[in-house]
Amino acid sequence: MPTSSSPAAAPADRAPARAATGAGGPAQPASGAPRRRRRRPSPVARTAATPYLFLLPAFAVYAAFSLYPLLRAAQFSLYDWSGFGPSTFVGLSNYLDLAGDAAFRAAIGHALVLIVFYAVLPLIVGLVLAAILRRGQVRAMGIFRTVIFLPQVIALVVIAVAWRQIYAPSGPLNQALRALGLDSLARGWLGDPGAALPAVGFIGTWLEMGLVMLLLLAGMSRIPNDLYEAVRLDGAGPVREFLAITLPSVRGEIVVALVLTIIAALKTFDLVYLTTSGGPGRATTVPSYEVYRRAFELKDVGSASAVAIVLTLLVFVINLLVTRIGERPA
Repeated sequence: MPTSSSPAAAPADRAPARAATGAGGPAQPASGAPRRRRRRPSPVARTAATPYLFLLPAFAVYAAFSLYPLLRAAQFSLYDWSGFGPSTFVGLSNYLDLAGDAAFRAAIGHALVLIVFYAVLPLIVGLVLAAILRRGQVRAMGIFRTVIFLPQVIALVVIAVAWRQIYAPSGPLNQALRALGLDSLARGWLGDPGAALPAVGFIGTWLEMGLVMLLLLAGMSRIPNDLYEAVRLDGAGPVREFLAITLPSVRGEIVVALVLTIIAALKTFDLVYLTTSGGPGRATTVPSYEVYRRAFELKDVGSASAVAIVLTLLVFVINLLVTRIGERPA
């Protein structure tokens, strides 16, 4: 007769399992159960080229929209070409012609003057105002920062038109001077050869001052208050506090501000084009405007490309010097 399993046998069969779990502990896998293997990284993830593969999409976009046009401009600068029809290879003749071109030398000089208005003056004013705001703990700082940054958001076309009205012979600036009894200072600012370039530069000062101040305020907000309390206990005044603590602490922000504003000064075109068109005469001609004038008015694409390449090298060299000076240990 077949034997049937008795209920008493079941607890005996499950006894080893209970013994394996332990008192109140989770069940452990049997010693013979296969362990789950950890997945090894793929061969691609373990190669030295992996970081470059992640950078490849961004570099492809950068190369397509920045490097390729720059290389084409360098190629065009070696030819005598009007923009249409055949071209003639002239080598470095376009660059040699720039060395003796008075208009190009004047444009470079005007760009260096604009660096003072675009970079140096905003840095000085921004440092002073940022230090005052940091020390005074002005309320509603968020609203204040937004108002300061507004010139960076407004289109340059709107800014140029507005300032052209301000500088007009019957504009608000001359009206204010006449109201103060300073009639001798009133003039057509953008039509005066001696005042046109400083007038355009002052627009750049107003435009860049908010950006510089915000960068410096961001740097000053990271300075611990303990440092200021320590120098105050030593009897330092506001000037000594600024020179000993604030200025060295925002050295990195100063370098960033100078790099951004110097680039803006050297590549400015739309502001000059919309306010003075390089005039009166050539009083406000800058290298970027020379590129436009030579390419589209004089139909000399080769010379315009040479100016663009020289301007690119000038921007690179100046900003490299600024960065190297800023990176030196104090």
